[in-house]
Amino acid sequence: MKKQNLFKWKHYQPDLILLTVRWYLRYNLSFRDIVEMMEERGLSIAHTTIMRWVHQYGPELDERVRRHLKLINDSWRVDETYIKVKGQWMYLYRAVDSNGNTIDFYLSKTRDHKAAKRFFKKALRSFHVSMPRVITVDKNPTYPVAIEELKKEKKMPVGIQIRRIKYLNNIVEQDHRFIKKRVRSMLGLKSFRTATYILSGIEVMHMLKKKQVYQEVKSAQSRKEFIHQLFGLAS
Repeated sequence: MKKQNLFKWKHYQPDLILLTVRWYLRYNLSFRDIVEMMEERGLSIAHTTIMRWVHQYGPELDERVRRHLKLINDSWRVDETYIKVKGQWMYLYRAVDSNGNTIDFYLSKTRDHKAAKRFFKKALRSFHVSMPRVITVDKNPTYPVAIEELKKEKKMPVGIQIRRIKYLNNIVEQDHRFIKKRVRSMLGLKSFRTATYILSGIEVMHMLKKKQVYQEVKSAQSRKEFIHQLFGLAS
């Protein structure tokens, strides 16, 4: 998506669009909550309009922020959690490093070694990721199978250590809480595609809250300014 066309034909100012997107992805607000908050500012915006903005700009925000993320360390903690999409449980694969920094995430309809392998491939393509030295997993038997296949394909070093130590994975299980809390307050994710759009935005806002970018982003105001810079809106 070209920068100059990003807000073309929109009836509202770009900073207002990004404001509603940031609020929805960061806080436990519904689309109608944000509509009411905008009404206090004298603006009439349909909740479906805000929904379309989140679907469009959430993934775009994720893509732009990734280029500014700090490098994570080589100790990965991997786990999956459950997200309900259109009444069915889906699997959200997530990984953090030993400091709690988000490595990557991947929503899957299945929980098998192929899904785990796709998740690892996605994580290894990230700008801020270095090759893991050790990967800590739970008792899910699909992880070792996926890792061994990636070793054979020379996508991972042969010497990677796989650990199954439950207490070491507490850090990623605790990190699930923010994502689960935000998704729980929604009225349900309606499709797999829109779920991936929204989750990418929620995850990237979580990364910003954890101060994972090189630029000093220590407050809500500095997060706003940083995002405006990414979209070319900074004064």
